[in-house]
Amino acid sequence: MGAWAEDTFGNDTACDWIGAFLDDPGLPAVKSAIEAVLEAEDYLDSDEACDCLAACEVIARLQGKWGLRNAYSEELDQWIEANPTEVPNDLKAAADSAIERILGTDSELPELWDEGGRNDGWHKAIDDLRERIRG
Repeated sequence: MGAWAEDTFGNDTACDWIGAFLDDPGLPAVKSAIEAVLEAEDYLDSDEACDCLAACEVIARLQGKWGLRNAYSEELDQWIEANPTEVPNDLKAAADSAIERILGTDSELPELWDEGGRNDGWHKAIDDLRERIRG
């Protein structure tokens, strides 16, 4: 994972997910990324976690709960503005559970971010995202 910022789209993996999402946009792509995390039985790879967080960001933004908007999210933000979509409550709940899984044990992403000690900026960004997906 090449990362340059602690926000959801501050890494190569999440930006790649945006590109794939925009090739076939919609809630099925969001659900798929979330399910990949929830169905992981063993150690959770950071790429799957980053994809899931990007999908969670779509959920938040579809509810009008915008996070950081910048050049990395610009095309996604344009799609969201042009395609208002109601997010089902069960998908919001699944996203919340997936974030819990990402933050838990046997997950690579927090290990990477907290390698030199707790990265409060990253944890704050995740907490903010979690609040925004709850609507």
